[in-house]
Amino acid sequence: MDPAAAASADGGAFLEFVDYAVSMLSSSGGDGYESPGDGPAPARPPWGWVVAQVLKSCCAYSSGVTAAIMLSDLFQSWTEQHKSLTSKRKVELTKLINTRNKRRRLPNTVTIDSIHEKNFLSPKSVLEAVLIDAFVLPGTNIYMLTLGDMWSASTIDLYLHRRYYDCIGQYGILKKGREVMLTGCCLRTAMEGSGHARILPTEYMVILLDEDQDEDAMLLAAQFCTYSFSSMILDESRNDVPYSFYARIEKIESLEPFRGTERKQIVLVDNDDAKMNFILWGEQVLLANLFSVGSMLALDRPFIANFVDSNHEESQELCLEYGSATQVYMVPIAQQEEQVPFTPTQMKSQGPRLSCLPTDNVASQVTLPRDLHGSVDFSKYPFRVYVSDLHDKMVGVCLFGTITSVCKASTSGTAFYLELVDTTRVVLIKLIFIGPWSLGRVGVGHMVYISGLACTMSLTNILEVTWREKEPGSLFVNLSLLPALLNSSCLHNLAPLSDLPRLTNRTHVCRVRLDHIDCNSLKVLLFHNICGCVVNEHSGELQCSFCKVACHSGFAHGFQLHLTIADDSAKVFAWCVGQTAIEFLQISPDEYLELPEDERAMYLYTLQNESFMVAIANTSKRVDGCGASDEALPVWEITRAQKCE
Repeated sequence: MDPAAAASADGGAFLEFVDYAVSMLSSSGGDGYESPGDGPAPARPPWGWVVAQVLKSCCAYSSGVTAAIMLSDLFQSWTEQHKSLTSKRKVELTKLINTRNKRRRLPNTVTIDSIHEKNFLSPKSVLEAVLIDAFVLPGTNIYMLTLGDMWSASTIDLYLHRRYYDCIGQYGILKKGREVMLTGCCLRTAMEGSGHARILPTEYMVILLDEDQDEDAMLLAAQFCTYSFSSMILDESRNDVPYSFYARIEKIESLEPFRGTERKQIVLVDNDDAKMNFILWGEQVLLANLFSVGSMLALDRPFIANFVDSNHEESQELCLEYGSATQVYMVPIAQQEEQVPFTPTQMKSQGPRLSCLPTDNVASQVTLPRDLHGSVDFSKYPFRVYVSDLHDKMVGVCLFGTITSVCKASTSGTAFYLELVDTTRVVLIKLIFIGPWSLGRVGVGHMVYISGLACTMSLTNILEVTWREKEPGSLFVNLSLLPALLNSSCLHNLAPLSDLPRLTNRTHVCRVRLDHIDCNSLKVLLFHNICGCVVNEHSGELQCSFCKVACHSGFAHGFQLHLTIADDSAKVFAWCVGQTAIEFLQISPDEYLELPEDERAMYLYTLQNESFMVAIANTSKRVDGCGASDEALPVWEITRAQKCE
């Protein structure tokens, strides 16, 4: 099968719409393929980003969406994300900054434009800014900094905290073009007599240095290369010496609170491979939001103390703390990049977009950032990644496919295994949760989109693919259960039931009538609220058939329904559970159980020949633990249903 046709086959109209949206956004954003890092954005938006935005719209409009609504949302999001590319402010800032050393944007970073738009700034937010101007408020001795950033067209003024006044002036380091990072900020909104918002003083500011700049290199050599951690430990008069240290950030971790006070520990390693802990207390933990593992930290006049353990109030182990005279400089780790070539499958499956490109193979490769471990971050990859494309040292990968099996990794722990297939291959994914399973009902035959995957090679040379819950960029959406799927004509093509055997690795949307249903095909069972699977009795205790956890609570009665549906082309014997079964029966399990036996049969008979829109998935590859009950189930599962008026 041609790759383009195969790509459409596994997702039907949904993937066709995604490709259409990508081509529309691409045609409005230029013709080149640039690096999708923190610099200029690619003309073609990341494929996974478009899918995630479409699914976000589907969740926001559960009653159904139109192509116009989704394209409008996509254009707005894409424009907001990249509107600074053509701004004069960006051109000005680019001239101020040495762009040779690119770094990754921090997770909590907010833009100056968003601050003005929302008129709000959280103390936990990070501001990565460039100093455009420094001045004194007329009639006062208060210093103000005018800040801009690389993603905004506007600027904002900051009241400078007095601990940084020594850095201002002719010989100070805070000059035009200097990059700084701030957190713990509060916004003073515009009031009468003041036409714009300003940021109140914060003592949590890190000044960025560049070792390739002569001025910064001289500062580091003169001020921060004199002392080592070892020399400080051996110095008995250490409290009388204004120490300055230069060390690499090896680890950032939270410590147990001490007497109710939050703490964070930054493990530093100096040039002699000596280690020292830099401890932040209370509100100071916000400062850790500005640090990144691998960056070099220059600590000027830190407070030297004994480490305080949660169980022992005093310890002889020395540590560093953020004192009243401490100033922090940082040389951020440079963002490494790698040229990633496109595979033949990706090149052939891009549809009309590539057909209008020049013939000199302009889309042969793209530059993507690498992390500290050398893994390539595919979260900004402009094309779809297939299972056959997976290899060692890939992070931020997204996949779209059909589930062939899902089960718990062991009787204990919070790991599960999910097998996913697309048009190229099958892959086994390990899902790692912080607590219990949190993805709701997931079954064989369901179409899912999953992002935030990481690939590593095991010691036995086997590719291991993992997904961690609540990691940045991690998303899991079950398209087969989306309420908006049935009401969004742009996301599906109505198929006759006779088409089901031809394409099994996809979710079909059909308009059907209820042909047959009776009491023998209906069961009322206990279902686990967390995963939607049947709860069975095991060794005298109720246990979830999927999660394998004891269910003392968190379960409820639900339907397991076998039924025959039909249209003008064929009849299909299928099954459904939960809310889908309730939609067919139009009665709750508790209300059904209250009916007398003879009335139940009569009630079910009255439902026949009613019309429904349904989503149908193939569950022929179902294994133990993935079904509804222990008995054999029909091949076809109805994952969503909606009564037609």
